[in-house]
Amino acid sequence: MKNNSIGFIGAGSIARTMIAGLVSKGVTDRKRIWVTNRQNRESLQKLREEFGVNFTYSKKELLENAGIIIIAVKPSDITTVLEEIKPVVDESQLLISVAAGVTTQSIEACIGSRPAVVRCMPNTSCAVGESATAIAAGMYAGEKHLSAARKLFGALGEAVVVDESSMDLVTGLSGSGPAYFYYLVELMEKTAVAAGLSREVARKLLFQTIYGAAKMLRDTNEDPSLLRQRVTSPGGTTFAALEVLKNMGLEDAVNKAVLKAAVRSRELGVQSIRQG
Repeated sequence: MKNNSIGFIGAGSIARTMIAGLVSKGVTDRKRIWVTNRQNRESLQKLREEFGVNFTYSKKELLENAGIIIIAVKPSDITTVLEEIKPVVDESQLLISVAAGVTTQSIEACIGSRPAVVRCMPNTSCAVGESATAIAAGMYAGEKHLSAARKLFGALGEAVVVDESSMDLVTGLSGSGPAYFYYLVELMEKTAVAAGLSREVARKLLFQTIYGAAKMLRDTNEDPSLLRQRVTSPGGTTFAALEVLKNMGLEDAVNKAVLKAAVRSRELGVQSIRQG
């Protein structure tokens, strides 16, 4: 690749969280990060003020200054973006798409020639360097391109290479995953406050509880069902709570939620192609 500068096309939430993580982790000098978007100049100014990165209103200028191009736009906008950058992309550059549902094949077909494309699905925990990111290589992406993507997203958390056929399921699992946990904490906090606990105390206890549970899962590498059983004494408080969750159909709800998100990812990809 012609250089290791990173260019973001799109300045929304995923771009912001990735930039926050890259800057805080010192992955690259902030002066080697470029950002552009379609029309929201205020968001570009804010990113410049907050992180000290470069911004431009010209996608051509961005591509002239970056070897790694991260396409961080909505699936419905990706065809327009690809048509705009097509004349200036060269085979020395790596295109990384984080657009849900959009396949590397569709990106390659739109760009033409033999572009190196890697499809990634991070999550918003990039901002604190704890993302879970799945990576899939396109037809013309070689080991050096996968290595660059792993290095980039590995600095922002855990990065794993998967077959592209799994990417929609990954989107439902880890791409949308943080929101499931935020929602659970939101509901538990609401219940605790309604029952008389202060919001401050409830949050401290909940945040530490979910952090501790995640750390136990990662550090021990034990099966979650085994860890759950160790906490659950027959006839005890945890047993009583879990019985309610089981009887209310939590397993079925989680199953349907993850698979629905995966289906929606595929739908967004198909819609983006049709719109193009």
